[in-house]
Amino acid sequence: MEREIVKEYSKGDFTVIWKPKKCIHSEICWRTLPEVYDPKGKPWINPENASVEALKSQIEKCPSGALTYSIKGETVMEEQKETECTVIENGPLLVSGMLKVTLANGTIETKKRSTAFCRCGASNNKPYCDGTHNKTGFKG
Repeated sequence: MEREIVKEYSKGDFTVIWKPKKCIHSEICWRTLPEVYDPKGKPWINPENASVEALKSQIEKCPSGALTYSIKGETVMEEQKETECTVIENGPLLVSGMLKVTLANGTIETKKRSTAFCRCGASNNKPYCDGTHNKTGFKG
């Protein structure tokens, strides 16, 4: 089993957690807080450039759940109670809530927040979206 990459960027007791494999490249992060998120920068996340409240607000808008946060080492993001399904124009099918996903090989994964499912068929991480729709010009 492949180990998931997790990157952490801290500002005092507040830590931004990024899981790149979950990212669908919606661009909400850097369009909301360009002073924090620089896709071409190294590091690409600089939490010291915004208030904790601004960071929390932006992270809670992340549609894929690739961005989360913790305070003093404890994950604080709340799990969503009601399941919702949203079709993102020219992008993935976004399912939010508690899910049990059974993969083609029989592996079962539990998803607790938002999960982006591929609609274009070109993802290299099926059934999940990896943002490839942006490169293929998918319309739908």
